[in-house]
Amino acid sequence: MDLGDNWAVVFYGVNDLRLEQRSIPKPSDDEVLVKMHSVGICGSDVHQINNGCIGFYVVRPPMILGHEGSGTVVEVGKNVTHLKHGDRVVLDILPRCQKCTYCQAGRYNLCTHPTLGLKTQREGCMARYYAHPANFCYKLPTEMSLEEAAVVEPLAIGLYACRRGNVRPGSVVLIIGAGSVGLLTLATSKACGATKVIITDVSQWRLDKAKELGADFTLKVEPNDQEDGIVRRITSLLDDRPTVSFDCAGFQSTARVAVKATASGGTVVLVGISGRIDMELPVRDILTREVDVRGCYACVNDFKTAMEMVATGKANVKTLVTHHYQMSDITKAFDELRTGRAIKVLIHPN
Repeated sequence: MDLGDNWAVVFYGVNDLRLEQRSIPKPSDDEVLVKMHSVGICGSDVHQINNGCIGFYVVRPPMILGHEGSGTVVEVGKNVTHLKHGDRVVLDILPRCQKCTYCQAGRYNLCTHPTLGLKTQREGCMARYYAHPANFCYKLPTEMSLEEAAVVEPLAIGLYACRRGNVRPGSVVLIIGAGSVGLLTLATSKACGATKVIITDVSQWRLDKAKELGADFTLKVEPNDQEDGIVRRITSLLDDRPTVSFDCAGFQSTARVAVKATASGGTVVLVGISGRIDMELPVRDILTREVDVRGCYACVNDFKTAMEMVATGKANVKTLVTHHYQMSDITKAFDELRTGRAIKVLIHPN
């Protein structure tokens, strides 16, 4: 079968993206070859292009971008029985060994295997063809489009964040950052039964989108606003303090606001990855008001639930996809995100 060429978007360094011809990968016995249809650009990809790193994770170029992808199976390894040629799938690209203590306990996002865990660098899926372990490819229900499927991974992060924060009926939720993950955390918070959700951002346009997704309150902030002033505005709008707060922006200032705003005995979940290894947090609040601070790395065991939410209409991810581009327009696609004119951008390799 002649599959043609395999163009890919390759990261070579800060502000250096190249469209490059790569060989079509040959799937191993336990893999499938996927003809990629849609690949989302994540906020972490933007950090990588701007800074050469994703928070504390330094990228070693050259590297193919992309970890939010969907496509169609075109070749199947000999050990694969649950997928066949023509199946539409969404990819779970987070590396895992399936052998270490964490993987065996079902927390594969904490995988410690030296060649498959957090220190691993795996080529991304922003290419015409991509080979991936079949066990981490999920067949799409007929009700779900390939474009929607490309947003399943960030939706799964929102679901995992809500589990980490124990959002339940009656929760009062603060979300800092109305990017795609923040907005999807909003959607999942509502699905979990949160009664009041407030979301903050520097962009009014993104906050308007948050209103469409069911935010009860929105708050536009400026980069130089004082922390305590933001906290007062949050509690004034809510007429309460949030019981669960999510920092989806990933800066020291936003993490500090989340801690200060959260009710005593409440929970702060750090979702966004900042450019800092260390942060100064308000320890007095954490200690004397018993505010729990939890990390949230990627997602774990949430893909199928996220797919069900999309397929049943409980999560409208279509509204978040604001731009579509071919790989040849990759620089323009990143510029849209950098300038805040886009929420979720999809690249269509084929």
